[in-house]
Amino acid sequence: MNFFTLFDLPESFTLDTSSLAERYQALQRRYHPDNFATQPEAERLQALTTAANINQGYQALRKPLPRAEYILSLHGFDINNEQHTMHDTEFLMAQLTLRETLETIEQQQDGEALTRFLGDIKQQHKSLMSVVAQQLADQQWPQAADTVRKLRFFTRLAEHAEALEEKWLDF
Repeated sequence: MNFFTLFDLPESFTLDTSSLAERYQALQRRYHPDNFATQPEAERLQALTTAANINQGYQALRKPLPRAEYILSLHGFDINNEQHTMHDTEFLMAQLTLRETLETIEQQQDGEALTRFLGDIKQQHKSLMSVVAQQLADQQWPQAADTVRKLRFFTRLAEHAEALEEKWLDF
């Protein structure tokens, strides 16, 4: 099942998320399992399956990174289950440097450095989002897959830094 088709939306990375949310809610109301409680078991099971597909589709499309991953999966790039290794040695070295920087910030408990670090990470993430949007629009699937891998790294790194920030704020 194609989730773009399910929500009657064009297959596009740049998506009108308010239309997605409206269609999600309309489909949820229509196929909610409670609406089929008095129907035969086959219809109840079908409604349950449809409701699960609607939820799965909404989760796949509502945020940019999972949406990019989903679009790539439609074109044969399963980012979640692949064994592909990134060959961009410059990026791999940058990853090591960024992780070391975050470790140093954590050891020194430097809140100002963490704030700057998070700002830089979020800026790089934003820049890569623009790149992947163009790559997906141009149907440059292998390049977009590499960019999504980079975005995943920046997302995890930002989450780690934000968790560190929250930990420090709880003291």
